[in-house]
Amino acid sequence: MNLSRSARALGQWLLLGAIVGGVCGVASAVFLALLEAATEFRLAHESLVYALPVAGLVLGAVYGRWGASIRGGNNLVLDTVHAGDAVIPLRMAPMVLLGTVLTHLFGGSAGREGTAVQMGASLADQIAWRFRVTPDTRRELLAAGIAGGFGSVFGTPLAGTVFGLEVVCVGRLGYEALLPALTAAVVGDLVTRGLGIHHTAYPSPEVLALTLPVLGRWLVFAVGIAGVAVAFIEGTHGLKRVLERRVPWLPVRMALGGLGVVGLWKLAGTSDYLGLGVPGILRAFEDASLPWGAFAWKLVFTVVTLGAGFLGGEVTPLFFIGSALGNVLARLLGLPVDLGAAVGMAALFAAAANTPLALSLMAVELVGASVLPHVAIVATVAYLLTGHRGIYPSQRIARRKLGGPLLDRVVALRDLHVAPPKPPAPPASPGDA
Repeated sequence: MNLSRSARALGQWLLLGAIVGGVCGVASAVFLALLEAATEFRLAHESLVYALPVAGLVLGAVYGRWGASIRGGNNLVLDTVHAGDAVIPLRMAPMVLLGTVLTHLFGGSAGREGTAVQMGASLADQIAWRFRVTPDTRRELLAAGIAGGFGSVFGTPLAGTVFGLEVVCVGRLGYEALLPALTAAVVGDLVTRGLGIHHTAYPSPEVLALTLPVLGRWLVFAVGIAGVAVAFIEGTHGLKRVLERRVPWLPVRMALGGLGVVGLWKLAGTSDYLGLGVPGILRAFEDASLPWGAFAWKLVFTVVTLGAGFLGGEVTPLFFIGSALGNVLARLLGLPVDLGAAVGMAALFAAAANTPLALSLMAVELVGASVLPHVAIVATVAYLLTGHRGIYPSQRIARRKLGGPLLDRVVALRDLHVAPPKPPAPPASPGDA
């Protein structure tokens, strides 16, 4: 009887996970094709960047009119996984896709993981609703949607699987969603590749033996990564809070952000920091004369873009910032430049998103096993050093990163300061024996 029940559960998860993965794979393929076309068109018509403020005004008006219920983005997805009763609106998928493509068409510095995760989660929630699954099954399908979107948009199914489990609650993996997440991520990646999408190929660094001197250098490296992660997190959230307080109307906020990006573009004198910035990431693996301030320029471009409300995500810009910073730190510390770029690329996002395991796996999927164990060490140390903050304030946490008692409830990072730890139980008295 137990064997029959297990077989039915296995079949259910394989079926539902495959359906979620299939729709995520198709959505990612369409999104990546449109994104590539928009980027190529902008590169051929660079004057489009001047229209970014107008694009922000229009996007802000559209989102203000029809997108109020989905403006939480990835944070809405995480809130829904934990406590959401309402279905994530289906319109999240097309609206975030269109908004992200337009952001890149006009030169905004944003990524693509946010779009993929939001599309995957909204589509997975529609599937959960159609099949009338239980609340627990629904939460697991949402994790599968996150995994399917992330894994298919980057071509990293194993990292996508772990990301879908790890991002939901800091310091915990939701193994109950492992099978549907793995199925969705693998199927999504196969579908995206089957539809003709080719992902960026990154150089594979040479193997470097881990010795005590090398370990010491990586610890210093991790401190630098953590510092930049904190600057990115606080800069993005801080700018968003200031703009929301002083400029209540979203279209004007986004128009001002567009003006800021145009001003930065003219000040920098280069288009290297617009859009995804993939050429800059590849350059960081090879160029020992990369400008020292490249990572800082990309950080500011991205903070202004995302802080003003433009659509997209953080992963690829953080890959640029991390690889460029890793290039600089490697030169300072006497480490191989390509290995420094690879480790920095993954570790910075790991620290900013509180996902060290997923990004260590992602580094292996992108550049090969030579990056181990260095990336795992740096990602873990940087994750701890960033403290209780992250690019997703809706991430939950049950125990502080460095240990201690459980909190009295699982809370969002944004609310952690008001959640006192659970007091330890009083010692038993001799009479209790």
